[in-house]
Amino acid sequence: MRVSISLLLMLSLLALFTGSVSLTPVQVWQSLCGGGDEAVRYIVFESRMPQMFTAILAGAALAMSGLVMQTLFANPLADPSLLGVNSGASLGAAIALLACGGSVVVGGAALSGVMLTIAASFVGACAVILLLSVCSHYLRGTLALLVAGVMLSFGISAVISLLNFYATADGVRSYVVWGMGDFSGLTMQRIPLLAALVAVPSLMLLAAARPLNALLLGADYATNLGIRVKRVRTILLLLTGLLTAAVTALCGPISFIGLAVPHIVRLLMHTADHRRLLPATLVMGANVALLSLLLTHLPGERGTLPLSAITPFIGVPVVVYILLRRRSG
Repeated sequence: MRVSISLLLMLSLLALFTGSVSLTPVQVWQSLCGGGDEAVRYIVFESRMPQMFTAILAGAALAMSGLVMQTLFANPLADPSLLGVNSGASLGAAIALLACGGSVVVGGAALSGVMLTIAASFVGACAVILLLSVCSHYLRGTLALLVAGVMLSFGISAVISLLNFYATADGVRSYVVWGMGDFSGLTMQRIPLLAALVAVPSLMLLAAARPLNALLLGADYATNLGIRVKRVRTILLLLTGLLTAAVTALCGPISFIGLAVPHIVRLLMHTADHRRLLPATLVMGANVALLSLLLTHLPGERGTLPLSAITPFIGVPVVVYILLRRRSG
């Protein structure tokens, strides 16, 4: 755990010193101390620092959500996108960018650009969360809920395809860019919003280590320990759904972090105790997201790679390892 925290501090500093614009360490350090050139201070405080905090919060949220999903469904390949929350956010963004043309008037107030996309994505994700909570109440077992989530994702994908077909070229381009994922969409003024949306569900998940440990041994065992399995399952799904909704709405869909990080932590710690796994996964998720952020920056001033081009290089080897390990076992 100490190593992970030290790595987090080191990667956070590297995120401030690294970017698509070449700055010397001295320039960055001077700006952090309140001096230096005004343009350098703007780059550090209005671009690199928000990206650093966004990556930390988003990575921690997705990694914790992935761990809880894998425990709830007893499936090592489960991740936050499994139940269609990402699809709900994507549908919200598609309606905003493809059907509404990037602007809409609600109650005399006009929403456009990034704020409209964020609001629509969050509404779409929350709608899916509410629908899943209803399904969780009526469906028996996690397998039925899993199938419902997958079918819901397929239905949403069909609607998004229709919206793409009838949309303008500019709308399709905007939606594609949003779908690539990005840690640079938030300013320092919006970081507290993401922090608040991530902090409360994360703290509640950290407090749920005991029921998660019981669920590892099966629903019957958990029931014998006095745990109300259906209620706990619904609450945990809502919490993971809220975390996924917040990150997807503000950063776009980010793949593989929620899937890969819990397995990396299990391999390093050799334990299934969620009292240790949850905090370690939170920190490791932040580390992996920061590493992904660093890898998106091309040398010099050539631009920035999309997150969707980086995270599979981290997640795919982990998935392949899981499959090979299950086969050999």
